[in-house]
Amino acid sequence: MKLNFTEVEKAFFKEAKLQDLSTLFPYITVESFPKLGLLSALSFLEWAGENPNGVISLPTGKTAQHFIQFTHLLLDNWDNKKGKDILSKFNLSNLKKPDLSNLQFVQMGEFYPIKTEQHNSLCNYAQKYYVDGFGLKKENALLINSEEIELAENKHFTEVFPDYIIDLSLRFREAKSSTEQLQKDSLFKIDNWCTSYENEIRKKGGIGFFLSGIGPDGHIAFNTKGSDHFSTTRLTKTNFETQAITAADLGGIEVSKNRLVITIGLGTISYNVNNKAIIFAAGEAIAETIKEALENKPTVTSPASSLHKLKNGRFYLTDGAAVKLEDSTDYFYKNGPWTHKKTERAVMELCKKVNKFGPKLELDDLKADKYCRMIPGLNDKTVQTVIDSILAKMERGMQKEINQVYYHTGPHHDDIMLGIMPSTNRQSRDASNEMHFSVLTSGFTAVTNTFLYDLLIDTKDLMSHGKIEMIDFPDFFKDGYKYKWDKDIYHYLDNIAAQDDEEKRRGVCHRLIRALVSIWGIKTKEELRETIYEILSVLKNSYDGGKNPPKVQKLKGMIREFEEELVWAHYGIMVKNVHHLHLGFYSGDAFSSQSDFDRDVLPILEDFRKYKPTIVSLAMDPQGSGPDTHYKVLQAIAKAVEAWNKEEDLSKLRIVGYRNVWFKYNPWDAEVIVPVSLNSLATLNKSFEECYVTQVNASFPSYQLDGRFSELTQSIWFEQHKQIQFLLGKNYFYQNESPLLRATHGMVFHRDLNVEDFLEEAFKMEKTMEGIF
Repeated sequence: MKLNFTEVEKAFFKEAKLQDLSTLFPYITVESFPKLGLLSALSFLEWAGENPNGVISLPTGKTAQHFIQFTHLLLDNWDNKKGKDILSKFNLSNLKKPDLSNLQFVQMGEFYPIKTEQHNSLCNYAQKYYVDGFGLKKENALLINSEEIELAENKHFTEVFPDYIIDLSLRFREAKSSTEQLQKDSLFKIDNWCTSYENEIRKKGGIGFFLSGIGPDGHIAFNTKGSDHFSTTRLTKTNFETQAITAADLGGIEVSKNRLVITIGLGTISYNVNNKAIIFAAGEAIAETIKEALENKPTVTSPASSLHKLKNGRFYLTDGAAVKLEDSTDYFYKNGPWTHKKTERAVMELCKKVNKFGPKLELDDLKADKYCRMIPGLNDKTVQTVIDSILAKMERGMQKEINQVYYHTGPHHDDIMLGIMPSTNRQSRDASNEMHFSVLTSGFTAVTNTFLYDLLIDTKDLMSHGKIEMIDFPDFFKDGYKYKWDKDIYHYLDNIAAQDDEEKRRGVCHRLIRALVSIWGIKTKEELRETIYEILSVLKNSYDGGKNPPKVQKLKGMIREFEEELVWAHYGIMVKNVHHLHLGFYSGDAFSSQSDFDRDVLPILEDFRKYKPTIVSLAMDPQGSGPDTHYKVLQAIAKAVEAWNKEEDLSKLRIVGYRNVWFKYNPWDAEVIVPVSLNSLATLNKSFEECYVTQVNASFPSYQLDGRFSELTQSIWFEQHKQIQFLLGKNYFYQNESPLLRATHGMVFHRDLNVEDFLEEAFKMEKTMEGIF
C-alpha cells in the first residue's frame, strides 16, 4: 500500500507502534485518546492552512472534546515558544497560522425532530463549538435546523408530529386520516429539504475535510450498518446499536428508539474524490469494528469501508482500537522478548482456530500455526505449561482470604457488581474480613426523568393516604430524617423476601423523602408537598435528555445511592460501609472537567487513611473510548495511592483491576481467574433486578444487548468460561473433584498488582502527553 501521508501524519507515523501496514486502508496509531485529539487537530489546521475557503464537516459529542481543545490550544499558542515547539515537532514550523473564518461548515447529522435550543441538539453543538467556537461565518455554514425545515401548511413540527414519532411508511402508503395526510405531505417536504441540502453540498464541490468518530456497528454520521455506499442526505431510522449510544443524549432508549435522524450519506462524503476523510477511534471496545473496516473489502455491513475509494482517506486510532488488527497481533508476538503471556495467548487462540480442546492439540498443530511455531523450545509439553499456568490462576481465584480490609471502588453504581461480584460475595462470608464499597460518582445521569416523576407521584399518593408515618413524628423534619437509613434498607429487603412489590415501592419512597428533606432543607409536611409539586413541574417542563437543576441531579444521585446500599445489604454490609464520594469532575456536561487533587483525589486518600485497606479494587479501563468517567476515576485512585504511598509502607497492598461490560480482559492478561457457579449467576441477576430499580427497564443499555446489564454480564462471563473450557476440556469441569468447579459455568478475569506495577500502568496514558501543553 502506498502511503500518501501529509507532513503532520509522517511525524506521527514515525512515532507509531505499528509501522508495517497490511490493511486495505491506511491508518496511524497513537498511544492515547488525548494524543488522538492532538493528531486530529494538527491535521485539521494543516489542511485549513492550505485550504482557507474549504468545506469541512466535523464531529459532535464527547469524542470531539480533545480535538476541539487542542485546536484552540494550538491557535492560541501559535506564535509563542510553546506553540512553535509543538509545530516544529510535528513538521508544521513553516505553516502560517490558519484563518478559520472563511471555512464552510457542513453539519453531518441531527436528530429529527428536535428543538435547536436544546443542549442535546447537534445543531446547537455545531453552532456553539464550531460556528461560534472556531469563529466561522454563519452564512457559510450548512446546518440541520429542525425549526427551519418547512412542513405542510407551514405548521411547526410539534403540531405535525406532536409525539415526535414519524411513520416513514407514509412515504409508500395511503394516509388514513387528515392527521396522517398532514404528516405524509410534511414527510415529502422533509425529503425535498434533504435533497436541497445535498445539492448545496455538491454546489460547494463536496466536503474537503471530513472528521468523524465511528459507532459500534460501524456507523459514520448516522449511516448505520447496511447503508448504501452511494447514499445521500436523507431522513432515516437508526438501528439498536445507534439508539443505545444516543440514549444518553436523548434521555433513554425509550426516546432514542423512536427518534429519526437526518444524515448526510456515504455518497455525500465520497462525492469529492479529494476529500480528506478521517475516521478516529479509541478503545478496545471498537476494535472488532475497526478490523472489519480496514482488513476487508468494502461492504454495506461496514459503512466506513465506503471510504476505501478516497485516496486521502485514513483512520486515526489508539493502540487499543487497533488491537484486533493482524498488524497489531504480529507486533505483539514479534516485538520484545518472548514471555509466557505470549505462549498462553498463542496456544489458547490456536484451540479456537482449529476447534480442539487443549489436551487434544498435537505438536504438529502448534508447528503449523504461525504464532505457536515462534514459541522458544516448542515441544510436546508446551500445551501443558499453559494448562498449568491457567490452573494456577484459577487456584488463586478460589483461595479463601481472611483478615483483609477490602476497599472496592466503582466509577458508577453497579460497576463493582458487574465486575467482581462472585469474588466480593465469597469475601463477605468470612467475618474476619472488613468490607467497604465506594462509588466515586453521583450517577444521576442514569436516572430518567420519567422514573423520578413516577416515583414522586407514588410518594405523593402514599402521603395522601397516610402511609408514610415517619413524617408525622415530631422531630422528623428537625433531625429525625437523618436516622434509621439502615431501616429503609431492611424494610425493602424484607419485602423482597415477602414478594410484596407495594411495600418495596413504599421503601423506596421512604428513602426519597429523606433525600428531599436533606437536599431542600424542608421543615414541614406542607413544605414537603410543595417541593414535590415543584419538582414535578420542573420535570414535566423539561425536554428528554435535558440537564436537570443541581438539586434534582443530587436527588437522582441519592436514589442510586439507595440502590447500591440495597445490593450490598443482601450480604450483610451495613450502610456505613457503603461510601458515596461524589467526585466533582462528574457533571453531565458535554465536556467534563479534568481531575483536581483536592476535589477528586483527597476524598479517596482520606478513606485510605481512615480504613487502611489491604486490598483495593477498581475498574481498570486505562484506554477508554474518550475522556470517560472510568479513566478519570482510575487516575484519581492512582493519585490517591501515590500520595498514600508517601505516607505509609504499602509494599503489601494489593490492587485488583477488573473490567465489566464495556471492556474485557483475556485470560492471558489476568493474574487471577475466578470460577463462577450457576448459583452466582442467578444471584447476580436477582440482585440486579431487585435492587437497581432505576435500571430494570434498561433505559441506557449497552449496544451489545437490548436488555439489563446483568444479562450482558452473564453472557460475558459464560463466554470467558468457554475460553478456559477450550483449553482444559469440558470433562475437566463436570468430572472435577471440586463441587465449585463442577458447578462452574462462568469465569471472571482480573488483575492483581502491587503498588509499583499499578502506578506504572495507571499513569501510562498520562505520560504519553508529557511535554505537550
